[in-house]
Amino acid sequence: MKPIRVLVVDDSALMRQMISDILQSDPDIRVIATARNGKDALDVLSQQQVDIVTLDIEMPVLGGLETLPEILRSYRLPVIMLSSLTAAGADTTIRALELGAFDFIAKPSGSISLDLAKVRDELIRKVKTAAYRKQAFDPGRKLSSLPGKVRQQKKDLVPAASGNIKAVVAIGTSTGGPRALQSVLTGLPADLDAAVVVVQHMPPGFTKSLANRLDQICELRVHEAAHGQELEPGHVYIAPGDYHMRVENSGKRLVVQLDQTPPLGGHRPAVDRLFRSVAALQGVALQAVILTGMGNDGAEGLKLIKQAGGRTISEAKETCVVYGMPKTAAETGCVDAVVPLHQVAAQILSFLHQ
Repeated sequence: MKPIRVLVVDDSALMRQMISDILQSDPDIRVIATARNGKDALDVLSQQQVDIVTLDIEMPVLGGLETLPEILRSYRLPVIMLSSLTAAGADTTIRALELGAFDFIAKPSGSISLDLAKVRDELIRKVKTAAYRKQAFDPGRKLSSLPGKVRQQKKDLVPAASGNIKAVVAIGTSTGGPRALQSVLTGLPADLDAAVVVVQHMPPGFTKSLANRLDQICELRVHEAAHGQELEPGHVYIAPGDYHMRVENSGKRLVVQLDQTPPLGGHRPAVDRLFRSVAALQGVALQAVILTGMGNDGAEGLKLIKQAGGRTISEAKETCVVYGMPKTAAETGCVDAVVPLHQVAAQILSFLHQ
């Protein structure tokens, strides 16, 4: 088996060395070149065969957001972004994922992270996953953007009665999830007669940026969920990073509960934790949706929602960035519909109308 050939791009010589050392500690990975900015990275790519690029966001001459589209357009390579754990870094990272980056790694201590070893296993795992998906990787898939009238439409809407939710749609996703969520949620109307609850595997801070970005481009209102928040139809609630999210009956209302109990299957938030709580809800129609992601989170919870009389959907292999979670869900035998990403919103609406 040929080693995975990686180009490491970072404006810090120390970070380039640390990232390279981490990657090459795995015998299956070889760093074939490094670059200090986007311009140098494009020069390297024009001369050498590369499988994966790790790309810093903040760099002189040509930054990560400016370099990313050119890498995707000219070389069609999976790109893993290296992001700082700041509000600005999170916003930029969400934008990079929207543009087509494969995934991201949050530097533990900012641009210069001497403790980068903390994310060693995550970085190696994501590089290997990206290499495995390289042949099927399609960064060129366009996501339609909604016209500027969306925000006005939201303002003009009369809020629905919060205690009058007829359905709950629960969505779970991981790698590739931000783009997948954009595709699905922009396909749902502002007057959706359901509340949508989402677990996206992400660190703290990034889920807030994701919610804010989706709220700007969707007809639905999108929030990072808060403890005790009451669900309303036509609204989307994304679990905050590092918190499990559950939904519980409280009289005629449905209320969000957040906790920091131990990770489930290595995840917090965990899709299974959310889905289990949704399966126990009374008096509402239920749906479970599993989108792209590595691992098997959500499969057990999806089975419970199916057993509770809910309808279930998983994303088809051909549109998944990583066909892990949807594959495991489909293998349970409890999935009602396996559909490509661009048909998921329509399938959700079809089940709601039924």
